[in-house]
Amino acid sequence: MTDASRTAPSPLPQREPEFLPKMLTVLREGYALRDLRADALAGLTVAIVALPLSMAIAIASGVGPERGLYTTIVGGFLVSLLGGSRYQIGGPAGAFIVLVSACVMAIGLEGLILATFLSGFILLAAGALRLGTYIRFIPYPVTVGFTAGIAVIIFTSQLRDLFGLTLSAPEPAEIVEKVAALWEARGTLTGAALGVALGVIAVIQGVKRWRPGAPGMLIAVALASVLVAGLGLEVETIGSKFGELPRLPPVPGLPVMTGEAVLAALPWAVSFALLGAIESLLSAVVADGMSGARHRSNAELVAQGAANVGSALFGGFCVTGTIARTATNVRAGSRGPVSGMLHALFVLAFMLVAAPLAGFIPLAALAGVLAVVAWNMAEKEEFWHLLRGSRADAAVLVVTFLLVVFRDLTEGIVVGFALGGLVFIARMSEAAEMSGAGAAPVAEQDGDRVVIRLRGPWFFGAAARLGSVLERIADRPREFVVDVTDVPMIDSSGARAFLLLARRMARREGVLIVVGARPAVRKVLDHQGLAAPLVRHLPDLGALDGR
Repeated sequence: MTDASRTAPSPLPQREPEFLPKMLTVLREGYALRDLRADALAGLTVAIVALPLSMAIAIASGVGPERGLYTTIVGGFLVSLLGGSRYQIGGPAGAFIVLVSACVMAIGLEGLILATFLSGFILLAAGALRLGTYIRFIPYPVTVGFTAGIAVIIFTSQLRDLFGLTLSAPEPAEIVEKVAALWEARGTLTGAALGVALGVIAVIQGVKRWRPGAPGMLIAVALASVLVAGLGLEVETIGSKFGELPRLPPVPGLPVMTGEAVLAALPWAVSFALLGAIESLLSAVVADGMSGARHRSNAELVAQGAANVGSALFGGFCVTGTIARTATNVRAGSRGPVSGMLHALFVLAFMLVAAPLAGFIPLAALAGVLAVVAWNMAEKEEFWHLLRGSRADAAVLVVTFLLVVFRDLTEGIVVGFALGGLVFIARMSEAAEMSGAGAAPVAEQDGDRVVIRLRGPWFFGAAARLGSVLERIADRPREFVVDVTDVPMIDSSGARAFLLLARRMARREGVLIVVGARPAVRKVLDHQGLAAPLVRHLPDLGALDGR
């Protein structure tokens, strides 16, 4: 080996393609039998958690429990096979209960399946357009507010089964009307159902405290099922309400796609896609924080899109990344996406072998499971800390929370995001003023010239202050000089402020002179029409008198 070959630097590792599934990355790194054993154990652990949750979420969403299993099997497998996160677990999520149940009430089960199908293509397009990079910029108070709002809605949706109430009319969707209807039916409370639900909650919390690694939800549901069947308690079960579960998913088929059906399903599809993108990428971020890995957000959106299309073909509903199951996967020692694929196959094996046993599960037991899920997802400490923090963050949090609970989930996210953006603009403007950025007169050489130096990014929030600076200038100079040497970037709103100033000067037979514009800044100014003769450009202030 020559000295040159010994001292030559080793080539840098090539960056993997943005849409490459993590499954291929894991296989490239080398996948041994010990990795398969670890993934099999992790997949089994997640499947044990997913079994009761999938059925509980489906029932709470207004569809049969088998639909939750279809969603877990098909959607969960595709999310892990194609996804950009090494540890993501896909399936039905509690966050979708509100939207799915409202969708079923509005356009029926076939409409739900069509909306899921369409949402998959929206997510595929979002990934292809690389929009996943921007979803992470949703303000933290918005995510906490809508998560807490969803938790409240999930809990209230389970009150009927928790207390074993019998309603004389269909349960209302709106939370105020729902609580009023449940209160009217308080005389039908079933002590056995309430006892089963409280027992399930107690067992789950007890197992979590004394045996954290044990599947508390499955243990609690199994004990409740044995107790209800053994004692012959008058408690509604999956079998009494839905009949026996099928042993296999149905043959795949396209949903009914008439023009009228598509138009009715499209708004729901957009909502499913928006919430699914947010939920899945938040889950991927959580997995990154726990494992030290790094997900590919746009590849993850593509996988979520494919999973929703696949779920709809098999009669399932919305698929997204699930934070609790993903965290369980990481803690169980997963080595990569194989554990997620195996978790889906384990759930399929349950359908093949033990589907009839699901008929013995009390609905009150599943209501207890979802009550625990709602309590855990409420992010109570984060909510309290934000309330005690700045007034702006607290306002965004509270508005998002109230809109989600009393109005609409999508409306809460959109309004919360808009308020968060306004808060950001205000803070950036304040920070610019405190740091000396912005507009400040630095010299007035004579009565016909004013020089102003700008510092820092000149975006729409900062540009609004230029008008107030102009109002403070009493004279009407013939030359208005703006030094932008220390402006690294400018947006169209900032350039527009310069254009208005240039036109104002032209009406007074004066001129605007822009000094020191960087190439990127000059490009934006030129696109806005800030060129000669309306504006003069100079390289620096020293060129003012040497023109």
